[in-house]
Amino acid sequence: MRRKKLWSKRTGVAAAVLMTAAMTLGSVTAGAAGTSEAGKNTEPVKEEVGTELSGNDTDSGDSGIDMSTAYPGVTVKAGETVSFPLDFLSLDGKGYDVALSAVSLPENWSGYFRGDNQEITKIHVKPGTTADTADAGDDSDAQFSLSVPEGIEEGTYEVELEADAGEGKTDTLELEVTVSQEESGQSDFTSEYPQQQGMAGTSFSFETTIVNNRSTNQTYSLSADAPAGWQVTFTPSGESANVASLSVDAGGSQGLTVGVVPPEKVEKGEYTISCAAVSANDTLAQDLTVEITGSYALTLSTPDGCLSFDAYENKEASVTLSITNTGNVDLTNLNLTSSAPTDWEVTFSESTIDTLEAGATKEVTAYVTPCENAVTGDYVTTITAGNSETSASADFRVSVKTSTTWGIAAIGVIVVLVVILGVIFKKYGRR
Repeated sequence: MRRKKLWSKRTGVAAAVLMTAAMTLGSVTAGAAGTSEAGKNTEPVKEEVGTELSGNDTDSGDSGIDMSTAYPGVTVKAGETVSFPLDFLSLDGKGYDVALSAVSLPENWSGYFRGDNQEITKIHVKPGTTADTADAGDDSDAQFSLSVPEGIEEGTYEVELEADAGEGKTDTLELEVTVSQEESGQSDFTSEYPQQQGMAGTSFSFETTIVNNRSTNQTYSLSADAPAGWQVTFTPSGESANVASLSVDAGGSQGLTVGVVPPEKVEKGEYTISCAAVSANDTLAQDLTVEITGSYALTLSTPDGCLSFDAYENKEASVTLSITNTGNVDLTNLNLTSSAPTDWEVTFSESTIDTLEAGATKEVTAYVTPCENAVTGDYVTTITAGNSETSASADFRVSVKTSTTWGIAAIGVIVVLVVILGVIFKKYGRR
């Protein structure tokens, strides 16, 4: 019994030792595995650091400038000129004076760099102008203007530009130009209402549009062929100044108001005004038509041109009026009216002329009666003839005279007084 207990005790101790050994071995194994994993992780970390450092070195090596354009490939026709807007960035935020050159051009092609409407050979890239700070909405820094020669064959051609900031910091830009004989669309010069009508003295306005369907901007010179004495002006829509030329963007359009003013004495009839818009690549034309329906004009005077006469108080005086239709349209329902001093009376032999043909003259008598107590002197009476289309008036000077009856009576009174005085002197002079 005692032996059994001892054996059992020894067996338990052995089991405990074995368990302890197993646990120790497991811990060691786990530690080794952990060490192994740590070893595995350490090396990739070093590789990532190395890669990161290598990337920085690469960026440092690329520091300098970048030249780009939004549309490096375009299609044009032979003989056209195309412009490429150019943008420049500093890759390291430093400022550079960059020399520009076209290092590769097809044979007989020509091109140059432009900035602020002048030819340039260098451009300054400001410090801090990087891809992170550049405003995508800004205008291009410069442009490369490329002229395609006439008669060149269809095909795709390459142009290479270079930007050199010095110290080996350069960048190149390849442009692809496809020459095609096919038009992208026919440019046009149109008017919504090319025919208008009105009477002489009317100013006409034609709303027109120039459409540039070419792949390049076009500057159009404007001109008009009009009859002698006619005035034609060109005003861009929304503006007030007249122009002789205007620029239309590629694929864009521009509204244009064509103002037409006929001469004063234009004859009735139909007139054509030929307008043209001419650019280096387009000759656009359209005809505008103006129909003059007639001219209305009237004159009022006297047969001898004298606009003055004499009159006496409360006595009717007459003057002959000469009314002439100087227009090219018959006038109807001409009314005669007057404006005279207060209490004067003016009447006419005909107060209404039913019809006065173009170029004809009508004589009418006006009767003017000064008021009863009109003081001797000069007065103005205005006489007018007209209708809804036209009118004419004349100012007459009326000289009011003293009646001769009163003059004779005054002379008689004076004679009587002289006789009476003579008798008195004769009778009392002897004393």
